[in-house]
Amino acid sequence: MLPMTLAVALSFSAVGTASADALTENFDNGVPFDWTVVNNSEPVGGTSWFTGSPVSLNAHEGAADSYVAANYNAVANAGPISDWLILPTSTYRNGDTLSFFTSTASPSFYADNLEVRFSNVGGTDVGTTASSVGTFGTLLLSINPAENVGAYPESWTQYSVSLSGLTGDTTGAFALRYVLSNGGFNGNASNYVGVDSLSITPAAVTAVPEMETYLMMAAGLGLVGWMRKRKSRAAQVSKAA
Repeated sequence: MLPMTLAVALSFSAVGTASADALTENFDNGVPFDWTVVNNSEPVGGTSWFTGSPVSLNAHEGAADSYVAANYNAVANAGPISDWLILPTSTYRNGDTLSFFTSTASPSFYADNLEVRFSNVGGTDVGTTASSVGTFGTLLLSINPAENVGAYPESWTQYSVSLSGLTGDTTGAFALRYVLSNGGFNGNASNYVGVDSLSITPAAVTAVPEMETYLMMAAGLGLVGWMRKRKSRAAQVSKAA
């Protein structure tokens, strides 16, 4: 029995092992050093993405200021806001999931909107105007795209998006975009958004037998057949005797 057991032993390999690195970011130190901030608001204001302020909102978890935020000061006076926070480029595949918590300051009397976008080439190209998106043409999520007052969550709420439609392993990047058509101190929209407890979860990798496994299985089946045939012949000899 030992040879047969060895012959049919299985070994597996992962299909398409390249995938996004698992990521957990609690923003304990504000905006991570390897993330990119691009403020294309018109005209550009005095702030972009920054360490959260407990005066406006306490973090979802951890220290009160351990989250990142963007607000109406992304644009000077009044105008369109387009304030980007771009994650590092990585290798992605279908099923990879981005999750995070977000909230505005409460009570909020002005609309907020946050997008999640994806670039299938990676990098940081978001164009140079408030309306441009560069290579980040894939919109995965928009929280309050109609810019309705009171429609953005006023308590920490989790959102998740999963990638699909990729043609194999893809070099790409996620981005968060604080975007409003007419924000600013004198605009008719924009208050404050916080983002906390962000994570990227790679898709489950399916394991399949390697080629040598099929050969071993075939050998094992052949061995089983040979043993059965030998046993049958032995039985016939015994009856004849």
